Amino acid sequence: MVNYNYIMETISMIEKEKLDIRTITMGISLLDCISEEGSTCRDKIYDKITQKAEKLVSTGEHIEKEFGIPIINKRISVTPISLIGQACSDIDYIKFARILDKAAIEVGVNFIGGFSSLVHKGYTKGDDILIRSIPEALSETARVCASVNVGSTKTGINMDAVRQMGKIISHTAKLTKNDDGIGCAKLVVFANAVEDNPFMAGAFHGIGEPDAVINVGVSGPGVVKVALESCRGEPFDVVSDTIKKTAFKITRMGQLVASEASKRLNVPFGIVDLSLAPTPAVGDSIARILEEMGLEACGAPGTTAALALLNDAVKKGGIMASSHVGGLSGAFIPVSEDEGMINAVKTGALNIEKLEAMTCVCSVGLDMIAIPGKTSSETISAIIADEAAIGVINNKTTAVRIIPVFGKDVGDEVIFGGLLGNAPIMKVNPFSSKLFIERGGRIPAPVHSMKN
Repeated sequence: MVNYNYIMETISMIEKEKLDIRTITMGISLLDCISEEGSTCRDKIYDKITQKAEKLVSTGEHIEKEFGIPIINKRISVTPISLIGQACSDIDYIKFARILDKAAIEVGVNFIGGFSSLVHKGYTKGDDILIRSIPEALSETARVCASVNVGSTKTGINMDAVRQMGKIISHTAKLTKNDDGIGCAKLVVFANAVEDNPFMAGAFHGIGEPDAVINVGVSGPGVVKVALESCRGEPFDVVSDTIKKTAFKITRMGQLVASEASKRLNVPFGIVDLSLAPTPAVGDSIARILEEMGLEACGAPGTTAALALLNDAVKKGGIMASSHVGGLSGAFIPVSEDEGMINAVKTGALNIEKLEAMTCVCSVGLDMIAIPGKTSSETISAIIADEAAIGVINNKTTAVRIIPVFGKDVGDEVIFGGLLGNAPIMKVNPFSSKLFIERGGRIPAPVHSMKN
């Protein structure tokens, strides 16, 4: 049982340090919606989502008011649509995207994830059709998020899919160029994607999950930053312990919200995701935590070590607070969504290569990075391949959410607004990877994948 006294300790964190529940995400299985008739399948999908999630938003709002805990987003994730739609005699995934968007608007959630495909070892007919439809689907809908898993430690990296996703990202950017490529902000390419991720744009409801489930993502970079201010000059053992204790309190709050939402919606509680997810607001930054450890700027030598400590301590503190920790859990390092990261890029302290190094030890990967629109699809594919390799070799989740912005170049800035923030256009290595990407095939699984 959750001790409500723990929640009282977080009041100042909420009021002064920007602590919040980043999202309550309801996962919904659509396996029982499969039908040979496309229209029948889509009708079933709409009906199930709107029935299951009918009270999701209002329940979140009631919990928010009752406990005084900000809950920023209410979201839905569904079974990867490539699995659902390919049984239809008339496979039209654009229509599936529209029905997901319509359902999301009806129940009032911010985003719906699961316009997804899992192709880490190869394609089915439905996978190929869905992936080709992603640019149009994301340009026509407001709340649908897409993801594609191109690699895993068990299977290696599907380089044919990597090559294709570079083209898909470029095409999506072109179709949404009037909005600075915003469609790409709703598209993630994964290696080792997890089935219980509550965060967008990469959330989908895994086939090993129950019919419906509640997953909660907590956040609190500002809380950790303030906690570390009390131990300036102390050794790293003290830094780690301070972060662990703070993460414990944050997770207990997430556990309370998840339990309450589960009980009131009569849906099983899944996991609490411990990820420190920053926002563009001053004082809510992962970069500023790393700088509090003694770095002049995020990106300076020592940044990867500092991030490794942070990520590990957050997980250690969280697993002591909840028996059901999952998702991605750790620290996100999105550029556009983190005021400190944005500043580090603008001052020249941080570049894509250093961010790639940091992804070896953080929760996900290269996230919300804006690049020149003229960047070739092969270069984008190669960036995806590098991140996938980090994930596959290190047996961790990695991802790429990269945004080519047409009409803008290094030194320019793009403003997305809200939690998506604003992003300086980052320099991309100018040397070609074209012949490398054109090889295709599969990069084999690493030797340590041979475990049963």
